[in-house]
Amino acid sequence: MVIDEIIGNFEMLDEWEDRYRYLIELGRTLEPLPDEAHTEENKVRGCASQVWLDSKVIREGRGAPLLSLRGDSDAHIVRGLVALILALYSGRPADEIIDLDAMPLFTELGLAQHLTPQRSNGVRSMVERIKNEARAALAA
Repeated sequence: MVIDEIIGNFEMLDEWEDRYRYLIELGRTLEPLPDEAHTEENKVRGCASQVWLDSKVIREGRGAPLLSLRGDSDAHIVRGLVALILALYSGRPADEIIDLDAMPLFTELGLAQHLTPQRSNGVRSMVERIKNEARAALAA
C-alpha cells in the first residue's frame, strides 16, 4: 500500500480506536516474511516486541541504490507500525531514506501521542536500522 493512501485513510478516521484498528489491518496486509528471514541478524534491537526487517539493495544505473524492505512482528499493533514504516521507506533511493524523517508523519497521523514510550522507541529503532542500511548501501 502506498503511503499517500494510508495517510488519506487515517485522515478519514476521527476516533483513535478506529485508527488503532486500521493500523492492525495494515499489519495484516504485509506479505508474510519467510521463515529464513526471521534471523538474529534481521532482528531489530530496541523493540519491546520481536521485529524483523529484511532489506535488499537494488542497484539501477548510476543513481543511488534503492532499498527494498520486508518486515514482520509478533505483535499485531507493531506489525501495523512495520507496515507503515515500510510504506514510507521501501523502494526509495538510499539518499532519500537517510534524509526522510518518519516522526512528523507519526505526529500528523496522531500516532506519536498515542504510542507507549516503548513502542515509540521501537519505531525509532526501526527507522534508524533502515537508515543504517541505506548508509551501508551508499558506502558499498
